[in-house]
Amino acid sequence: MPTLPRRVELPPLYAILDPEQTQGRAAETVLLELLKGGIQWLQLRAKAMPPRDFVQLARGMHGLTHSSGCRVIVNDRVDIALACAADGVHLGQEDLPLRAARKLMGDRIIGISTHDVEQAKEAEAGGADYIGFGPMFGTATKETGYSARGLQMLRQVREAVSIPIVAIGGITEANVNEVWQAGADSAAIISDLLGADDISDKVKRILTLRQERI
Repeated sequence: MPTLPRRVELPPLYAILDPEQTQGRAAETVLLELLKGGIQWLQLRAKAMPPRDFVQLARGMHGLTHSSGCRVIVNDRVDIALACAADGVHLGQEDLPLRAARKLMGDRIIGISTHDVEQAKEAEAGGADYIGFGPMFGTATKETGYSARGLQMLRQVREAVSIPIVAIGGITEANVNEVWQAGADSAAIISDLLGADDISDKVKRILTLRQERI
């Protein structure tokens, strides 16, 4: 039997830093702006980057994130997460199976991408620490093969699982409140953050929206 997942505490905003989505700005520059704004969790995504370069990028960011108390989750790659001493890994449905990843990651954080209630329940039963759910409203940054899931299905997933949920896909400053209200513990935002003229200010405004709801 898998061990019960720990209750990780997710911040309201889950930033994803993808070097391909930084509008030509250096990844390190974008990271500094995200941290300045108050990001507490950061996922590094670099699907097109050679593994050697991905490790170098992650290791180069480690000092900045560590000193800021920001947790780093590596997308897809357990090997790179281990190589750069990341806090965890986020895996898709086609990536390394959860049970195998847990053997390698030990007690580090593992998140699983899910797209329906059954996948969410399976991830929880398998010992995931949190799930990603989406795409909420569609997405231009990743080809998922799934249609937009919408708020109603998010509510259904919230009723079905007790572990934290990160909603993802087409989420912006304009609609993030709807996602939180529907049961997401956290909202993953890519384009609306990385495409902002002032990234740190964008982060602060989104976090303020959450504080206003409390």
